[in-house]
Amino acid sequence: MILTMKSIALLGPRFFRRFPCFCRFSMLFSTESSEGGEMDDGFIRLDNGREMDDVFMRIENDGQMGDGFMRVEKPLREAWGVSNLDPFSDNGSGSSSSARKSYFDNVRLDASRVLEVLQQHSPGFNTIAALDELQIRVSGALVREVLLEILKRVNYANRERCAKLGYKFFVWSGQHENYRHTVNAYHLIMKIFAESDEFKAMWRLVDEMTEQGFPITARTFQILICTCGEAGLAKRVVERFLKSKIFNYRPFKHSYNAILLCLLGLKQYKLVEWVHQQMLLKDHSPDILTYNIVMCAKYRLGKLDEFHRLLEELDTNGFSPDFHTFNILLRLLGKGNKPLAALDLLNHMREVGFDPSVLHFTTLIDGLSRAGNLDACKYFFDEMIKLGCMPDVACYTVMITGYIVAGELEIAQGLFKEMTVRGQLPNVFTYNSMIRGLCMADKFEEACSMLEEMESRGCNPNFLVYNTLVGNLRNAGKLKEAHEVIRRMVDKGQYVHLISKLKRYRRC
Repeated sequence: MILTMKSIALLGPRFFRRFPCFCRFSMLFSTESSEGGEMDDGFIRLDNGREMDDVFMRIENDGQMGDGFMRVEKPLREAWGVSNLDPFSDNGSGSSSSARKSYFDNVRLDASRVLEVLQQHSPGFNTIAALDELQIRVSGALVREVLLEILKRVNYANRERCAKLGYKFFVWSGQHENYRHTVNAYHLIMKIFAESDEFKAMWRLVDEMTEQGFPITARTFQILICTCGEAGLAKRVVERFLKSKIFNYRPFKHSYNAILLCLLGLKQYKLVEWVHQQMLLKDHSPDILTYNIVMCAKYRLGKLDEFHRLLEELDTNGFSPDFHTFNILLRLLGKGNKPLAALDLLNHMREVGFDPSVLHFTTLIDGLSRAGNLDACKYFFDEMIKLGCMPDVACYTVMITGYIVAGELEIAQGLFKEMTVRGQLPNVFTYNSMIRGLCMADKFEEACSMLEEMESRGCNPNFLVYNTLVGNLRNAGKLKEAHEVIRRMVDKGQYVHLISKLKRYRRC
């Protein structure tokens, strides 16, 4: 028997008599957010206004819990991703692996020489001639390495210079025989222009890509919409892509789904609505991917009535919920603190042939932890293990974070030890939660030791970890220790371009 969306949309007692297990969780969808009357979208997690790189980690923002729903969105995007084949794949051959390492070492060395020449650029200095004198082999790997390094260095003070140098190198490298720019190279120089606010130059590159016969892909669209969204031109960009005859939207059924998924990832929820409307006006039929994307957007915008209607429409049009639909529903039940309804839904999934995966359990546990129901979290954590579904690093991180937020450091430490015993190596987000918990308990020496521990285990701290530790040390008045952490970060050459963010964040 198929899970019927009408039951979730509260369509009446008659239907509930057929599906009694959904009576308990259906009321979730008429519930407002837990705080302030605003909807908690639960997809993107932010820390002090910065989107996190990983979707599994919840961060407190001045004591408030993040919204955390990218556990639902990431698999939705990845299911439609296209793998990048590695041209150096060697099937484990030692000699090939050594040759591959040697090749990239040489590329990095050549890139550093190119960057040294570009840094000398000034009136009267012939940059092109100096680059020619290097007599290096231009390749896709070299172009990528150089452009990526320029992109990392762009800031408000040097953005004009970075744009000029990046484009000068781009033109120079493109003139070499036996080399032709790739779509990736175009995307990188577009990103440099975007970071430098060179919008017209960026659009000229799009036209050049078209003239050169390159496909305009979903990645191209993402870069443009990200940039033009800030400039208030996002809708015009979408219109242009909808009308484009050269937009390569594979592997999607049509360009609308490609654009919708990209807009969802960029948090352009109102544009998701608009594109969906245009899709229907053009008589394009939505599929299950379309419904999942638009339902996510409706929920984020707090439009629960429209969310209900989409659930009903999905069922009316004969679509069955898929892996992602169930994940969305589990997320909502978790955040709505409906553990009994979630249990019914998990049982129903098994009845219809969907064995809940570690992702489904983690999504549910994360939602319940945000609702403050750690007892339910523990129940489902133990239940998944009983069912032979072993927790991964993301699941452990979610559990650890829940206990850290609740001030249960000892339980979190127990889980941290347990995960390593079970062969699940902590990642930067696991360590970030533990460091935050230790700081909350005024155990600053242990927090600093944990930073050293993660480095010794080969887990390089990201900027989020440094920011967490430095912020808490400063809040505690331990300025010397905070400066020492910053010094170590700089000595390692890590996140030097972000050092100003740490220094100006005086309150932490």
